[in-house]
Amino acid sequence: MRTSLLSIALAAVVALAVWLWGLGGASDLSTWAAEGQRNVQNAMAGLLRALKAGEAGAFWGLMGLCFAYGFFHAAGPGHGKLIIGGYGAARRVPVVRLSTLAVLSSLGQAAAAVLLVYAGVFLFGLTRQAMTGLAEDWLAPASYLAIALVGLWLALRGGRKLYGIWQHRGHTQHADGSCGCGHKHGPSAEEAGAVHSLRDAIMVIGSVAIRPCTGALFLLILTWRLEIDLVGIAGAFVMGLGTASVTVIVAVLSVVMRESAFGTMAGSASALKLSAVLELGAGLLIAVVAFSLV
Repeated sequence: MRTSLLSIALAAVVALAVWLWGLGGASDLSTWAAEGQRNVQNAMAGLLRALKAGEAGAFWGLMGLCFAYGFFHAAGPGHGKLIIGGYGAARRVPVVRLSTLAVLSSLGQAAAAVLLVYAGVFLFGLTRQAMTGLAEDWLAPASYLAIALVGLWLALRGGRKLYGIWQHRGHTQHADGSCGCGHKHGPSAEEAGAVHSLRDAIMVIGSVAIRPCTGALFLLILTWRLEIDLVGIAGAFVMGLGTASVTVIVAVLSVVMRESAFGTMAGSASALKLSAVLELGAGLLIAVVAFSLV
């Protein structure tokens, strides 16, 4: 039963990849998401005018639109899903922890937008066009480069694990990662599942958050001009939650697929090999896609 479910899941992933990159699905999805973002942005400007005029319900209507904008932003091709999904496939991370990373990454994007706008306005006197250009022309490539480096780092770790397994392939490995020769050749099942590294979290969150959402920049500049700054800041973080609604789904799916692939092998030598192969493959995939976007 588990093997059948895994085969179905892998077939679905292959079919999705063929549709996205072979049949133009990625372009269609990008067009749909961009259209949704434009519609929401136009409605957002109208609600801001209504809010400034003191109309009842305008604030909550604006917050709902901000969430929708974040959703459409995340639904299009983007790097947040790439890094969260790839990290979940490469590393054995509990679903709650990976979902938390997804939420913090999205909120980090909102925080980056707030910092960019108010630093640009008060410290450098940048215009809206200049801030948007900075985000798209400089911060976006920097973000993709950071993601590519995360991918290479994952691939390097996976390659080192495979090399270590190959070096000691003649030993019999126990469940605790040792081979009875006095030293360990890999992590135990418990150690593999306990990813507590602050460095990992900072790398994942930072690589996504470095590029602020242009919709959040649009909102923050308009609310600054209308002198309703706190509304804009609140809306930017609600956009982050809308983005997180998609990336959390990606996080859950990546963890479920990884655990399905391992099945009853957890803690065995085969599981260690599969883990290393997944880490190497996912890391290389992240790096290739991210470098192509740079």
